[in-house]
Amino acid sequence: MQKKIDKIANLLSSYTKRAYLVGGCVRDLLLGNTIKDLDIEVYDINPDKFDKIMKKSAALGVGKSFFVYKLDDIDLALPRVEKKVGIGHKAFEVSITDDEKIASKRRDFSMNAMMLNIFTGELLDFWDGKKSIEKKQIVLIDENSFKEDSLRVLRAIQFSARFDFEIEDNTLNIMKDIDLSDLTKPRILWEFEKLFKAKHLDVGFVYMYRLEIFEKLFTCKLKSQDVDKVKTELKEADFVEELRPYYFFYIVANMCGFDPYEWFKKIEAPNHYLRAVKNQPFTCSTLNDKELLKIAIDIPIKKWLGNYKPEVQKRAKKLGVWEEVFSAGITIAQVIEDGFLKENIKIEYRRRVIGQL
Repeated sequence: MQKKIDKIANLLSSYTKRAYLVGGCVRDLLLGNTIKDLDIEVYDINPDKFDKIMKKSAALGVGKSFFVYKLDDIDLALPRVEKKVGIGHKAFEVSITDDEKIASKRRDFSMNAMMLNIFTGELLDFWDGKKSIEKKQIVLIDENSFKEDSLRVLRAIQFSARFDFEIEDNTLNIMKDIDLSDLTKPRILWEFEKLFKAKHLDVGFVYMYRLEIFEKLFTCKLKSQDVDKVKTELKEADFVEELRPYYFFYIVANMCGFDPYEWFKKIEAPNHYLRAVKNQPFTCSTLNDKELLKIAIDIPIKKWLGNYKPEVQKRAKKLGVWEEVFSAGITIAQVIEDGFLKENIKIEYRRRVIGQL
């Protein structure tokens, strides 16, 4: 990472000494997390000059109306302020600023508003982001600008689930009154996909409940008596990594009496989400061996989304149905040989296997 930063510093050193790592990369640096994306904000260069420097360096303009360029896998941008002028996430009027504090104020949360000078290593922290991280809190910067982008409600939730942070009380109260009806399906899905892969799904779930996200996005009301059960289920789960994106909706929807397939449809999720949950058996009770083997007739337990309980994994491996379906020695060929045709083949096959149980 440092080599990439040094490359940008060398590129800009003739023009400015004010260029900063900003946003999530500074937050993750302080958290000790792996840094996936580098964002650099560049000061003291006007848009025309910046455009020439970027073109000379073969950087790609990915948001030129927002003064954003990509060089290799690094985003470089001029510092900007945004003013809401209409409905939707694109309805912003953008202008350049040369004031770091003003530029950082447009960020959503204090932990995402810190700036690290790539030349000197100086940390600028106008909104107590470091303090928020130390307290493990998600704190908004400015109430008025925060309300201008309703997606920030979902961002706070996925941050809480990723970092095991609490949403500060005032921030949470403001979020409760924000309407989410202007959000497009792709933007909703984008934030949910980060939530699905988070380590602390139980934390994110509780905030979704408290902020009435299920009512606002899926028009269904969760019962308060189900919340603790779901929270415990998510907290104690042991997920198979390849199935991780699908567990959250599968567990929450089923345990609360809803269909996860319909939830994925409502946010127009790609087909792999729909395929993953369609016709998957569900049970929130403890299974005996016979019930587990019955599920394994159709699907190896390793591919069943109900496999997140450690005792289920242990018994499935012991029974030999973790990676293989349960057939009890019955084959499709035997059923065909006995004269069964078309859809009756599968029906008879299942009948025979279940008979062996």
